[in-house]
Amino acid sequence: MPVQLPIYMDHNATTPLDPRVFEAMRPYFTEIFGNAASRGHSFGWAAEAAVDKARQQVAALLNARPDAIVWTSGSTESNNLAIKGVAGAHAGKGRHLITQVTEHKAILDCCKQLEQLGHEITWLNVDRLGRIDLNELRDAIRRETVLVSIMWANNEIGTIQDVRAIGQLCHERGVLFHTDATQAVSKVPIDVVADHVDLLSMSGHKMYGPKGCGCLYVRNKPERIELTPVLHGGGHERGYRSGTINVPGVVGVGAACEIAMHEMDVEVPRLRRLRDRLERGILQRVGDVKVNGDPSSRLAHVSNISFNDVGHDDLLFSMTDIAVSTGSACTSASLETSYVLRALGVPNELAGSSLRLSLGKRNTEDEVDFVVNRMADVIGKLRSAKR
Repeated sequence: MPVQLPIYMDHNATTPLDPRVFEAMRPYFTEIFGNAASRGHSFGWAAEAAVDKARQQVAALLNARPDAIVWTSGSTESNNLAIKGVAGAHAGKGRHLITQVTEHKAILDCCKQLEQLGHEITWLNVDRLGRIDLNELRDAIRRETVLVSIMWANNEIGTIQDVRAIGQLCHERGVLFHTDATQAVSKVPIDVVADHVDLLSMSGHKMYGPKGCGCLYVRNKPERIELTPVLHGGGHERGYRSGTINVPGVVGVGAACEIAMHEMDVEVPRLRRLRDRLERGILQRVGDVKVNGDPSSRLAHVSNISFNDVGHDDLLFSMTDIAVSTGSACTSASLETSYVLRALGVPNELAGSSLRLSLGKRNTEDEVDFVVNRMADVIGKLRSAKR
């Protein structure tokens, strides 16, 4: 069967809505349209029941309490609420936070703003595989440290951090631990209790759910974590996040989590096989390439590859029928090389010739083979033209 073009391999940027998720959401646009905060009539009760069910679905995937799930517009808002919320509510203890240099911009820019407001940020470096050093983290924690924020899995290179060890260290030192798990949820097993996670950010659209809806897990046992709200007006979501709940979106996030629970064990190994087939083909057919990230602890569907003697702009413009990216979708408009790859010590010329390919549910072996053949042809021509 011929491959249908264009081929989508940019699932770290966003994923297509699963048709089953869409069907779960459909009634809440037109039929069950009530405001979940309207508790005086059946329209509101039906909406509230749907929201409560979705909390249970998300909580089951994370091994969390349903009442620890706080609905937001997505990971960017969740990250802002976690970082600014802790910084504001716990300033009496201290004004020191710790993160790493390869975080998503939603974390980096939050922390930079806090620096301007008088907070102190420690920026941990990473090794050539994108991992932080636990000893450096241990040394960085001080009496006035209120939060450590380390992403679960990197959005550009797929490196997975040792979250359980990080969380355990934070709890031993009496510090709250937040993780941006946007790329990890539905891709790796997550247990917020065993992993010692206090706050966790996630987005629906990275896991075949809707755009514009996500949540922040906020541990509430044995005691409730205090956060200064980012949005005020009505005291929704137990005072953490005011605003009318996006009921269709929330239903979609819940449905996506339930599907992931049932399909992860099959889908993740399938994606790993496709990713390995892709990388083997590129290494054999193209040559003179470097795969970035941790080979032993990396998201199964992500491949970040640097191509020697080829600019990624030339490569992208020559493969318009294949959707890949040069890094984070949130920084793709920038002409600078990836700050993540620079932090790994990748030379500028290689960092400037890197592509991220992120596979998903609809990708097939035939598509992988097509991409390998197209890349081999295009890169061969681009390299010959430079000689």
